[in-house]
Amino acid sequence: MNRARRYWIGGFAILVSIFVFIVPFAFIVLTAMKDRKAASLREFSLPTTWHLWENLVQVIQTRDYMVITAFINSTILTVASVTLLVVFGAMCGYIMQRRPSVWTSIAGGLVLAGLIIPPAVVPTIWVMQSLGLFKTLHGLILIEVAYGLSFTILLIRAFMATVPRELDEAAIMDGAGAFRVFFQIILPLLKPVVITIIVVQSVAIFNDFTNPLYYLPGSQNATVQLTLYNFQSQFSTAYNLLFMNILLITIPPLLVYLFFNRQIVAGMTAGAVKG
Repeated sequence: MNRARRYWIGGFAILVSIFVFIVPFAFIVLTAMKDRKAASLREFSLPTTWHLWENLVQVIQTRDYMVITAFINSTILTVASVTLLVVFGAMCGYIMQRRPSVWTSIAGGLVLAGLIIPPAVVPTIWVMQSLGLFKTLHGLILIEVAYGLSFTILLIRAFMATVPRELDEAAIMDGAGAFRVFFQIILPLLKPVVITIIVVQSVAIFNDFTNPLYYLPGSQNATVQLTLYNFQSQFSTAYNLLFMNILLITIPPLLVYLFFNRQIVAGMTAGAVKG
């Protein structure tokens, strides 16, 4: 009876997953292959005529190849932000776990506040304008790092509890300095949680819409999510091109999740189970 119940629950979960994830994705793919008139009906049906290549070329060529510029900007933003998140988050998590004090308690409160308190857009823009970082890619990189650092620190701090302190002490007794202990001994041991952070934060930053909209205005600074505006207006929308654009910007995060799904689960659970 228990085995039969597990089969029914598993089958029901599969059906729900198909309905929630596969059906919307199939709708995006089918709409992206239609002409403008058929796509405007927004029906879940096969195209009467297939326009995959024509729609793809038109999306890429729109507004002087803006999609290509956006992919370059999003790639630079994602790589730089995730690199800084991993380095700074690992350093902070290591210190907070290995050297508890009144200051680390205060820092822990600030980390939790970073997760709870919503960001203030207008004061942030004012600060960025004062520093000359508004409408700049490196300014947005700092914003993404600031918004994602709390989550990164919490994950790494939990995972650090699974790393024996004897490794640190043995390296120090052998004459290793603080930076050598961290970068050559500790950081390689954080590989499972680092992979999780890289995948999760990469997808989040690559798919970010609001931060580039607020802090990086301008067509030359567009990221992939902002290119969706290319095919929408107040009075009309080219749904076939819009969904083709959505398909293009959906494929990279989807591939990342497909290839690194196991590493994500392992990194998220290791610290929670052993810590």
